Amino acid sequence: MINAVTPATEKNTSTQNKVNTSIFYINDVHGKMTNMERIYTAAMDFDTFQSSKEPDKLKLASGDIILGEDPKANKVANKFLDWAGFMANALGNHEMDVVPQRLAELMADSKYKLLAANVHVADGSPMKDKIHKSMVIEQNGHKYGVIGVAPSDVADRVKINESIRDISVDGIEDTIKDIQAEVDKLKSQGINKIILLSHSGKINDERIAQETDGIDIIHGGHTHDLITGVETGENLFFSKSGEPVVITQGGKDGENVGILNVEWDNDKGIITSVQNNVISTRSSFNRTLPMKFAVEKILGKPEIVGQISKAAKAPNNRLIEPNPHANFIADAMKNELDTDIALLNSANIRGYFSEGTVDTRLMADITPFKNTMLIAVISEPEIVNALKKGAESMNNVGNKPGIMITSGMSYTVSKSGELKSLNFIDKEGKVIPIDINNPNPEKTYTVALDDFCATGGDGYFPKNVNPEFIKEKFDFDKDLLACDYLKKQGKPIEIKDDGRIAIVD
Repeated sequence: MINAVTPATEKNTSTQNKVNTSIFYINDVHGKMTNMERIYTAAMDFDTFQSSKEPDKLKLASGDIILGEDPKANKVANKFLDWAGFMANALGNHEMDVVPQRLAELMADSKYKLLAANVHVADGSPMKDKIHKSMVIEQNGHKYGVIGVAPSDVADRVKINESIRDISVDGIEDTIKDIQAEVDKLKSQGINKIILLSHSGKINDERIAQETDGIDIIHGGHTHDLITGVETGENLFFSKSGEPVVITQGGKDGENVGILNVEWDNDKGIITSVQNNVISTRSSFNRTLPMKFAVEKILGKPEIVGQISKAAKAPNNRLIEPNPHANFIADAMKNELDTDIALLNSANIRGYFSEGTVDTRLMADITPFKNTMLIAVISEPEIVNALKKGAESMNNVGNKPGIMITSGMSYTVSKSGELKSLNFIDKEGKVIPIDINNPNPEKTYTVALDDFCATGGDGYFPKNVNPEFIKEKFDFDKDLLACDYLKKQGKPIEIKDDGRIAIVD
């Protein structure tokens, strides 16, 4: 059961002028099916919880609920928002993994609204008029304005596809102006309780809170910050006119749900007290049989592909730590496509193995994007530059884009973000050092990688929809390769760190 606790921030106001609101919020679920099932349980619990204050209840999402290109998985994620009763979702970068025609088809059957005040949709696009700047929600006679914001860096987060062509997103300076214009429009309608669903990242959200006037709550996302409680200077800021603005964000992958309990001065639309609960989905909520059945009705039953005898702990930060779970996927890419090496961007891995049975659903959970696999012939300098780009993540904001996962190569990177050494490991196991300061432009390697990485996603390689180094294309992603590779092992395997990536001082 979800329980409220004592408010963390309070101002005096008359009791007869108070309005109480309880907001169930999520962000960056990234298509994680099992956690969606648990969030659904939490949402039903939220609906039935009785409080002496009888608050208005809202359910809001801040983007990246969908992830990747799998039509069935996207259908489940989209249905989940309706099943759980969410009223609105911000347009995240991973909603734009779905090309406009398919996203429009999803939205045609949706009850929730997709929001982004800072986007421009091309005339003739299937998504024209499908993205709203804001909406008004009325509960018990009280009106709430809800605005959405898409990430300004979306072009770097989504591979080259029709979404980038059809939908453009304003930079942060113009985004702040877009938000203020929408706030002013809502206020002109007499709406004084305004919520922003922002997939812009915490640093930008802090700017928005302090450089606009009229926003009361920012439910954030994109940077996967886990914000608990309410603390001035951390997630409680003040607008241009000095009114409080509360920022929330619940981490990543549907690992948590949030409940923000707010008390307002109804006439002024100012928060007078607030309390922020963040609750672990895995430890607090079960998957129900009806929800599992609804998911399997769309996806079908998973196939068992192998066994894990023992598995190393998943990294705390998958973007900048060695990851044995990702190493297994990279090994599958290299071995199944019979290349010299494999390159895998660390952000592609969204889960981990555990001791026991592995099925196709778990594998898709670990690497869910449904990109297209490629074989490329890439020069040594290009590979070195890609690894250097990944190494810079050690000091980048949000540690993006993340270090590169390799198979057939080992390397060392410093905590300051410098590539220190690199080795090629041939198919006989011979270790061949590579001069990272003077890589050989005449030396090339066959490389297994996906089309997101190859075409410039996350900036490891230059933006190019058809790179010359691509030699062969396939119509499947690495989850299929990993399933086939695990099947061939013939016995339970151990997922362990072999030291192929070393982080040094």
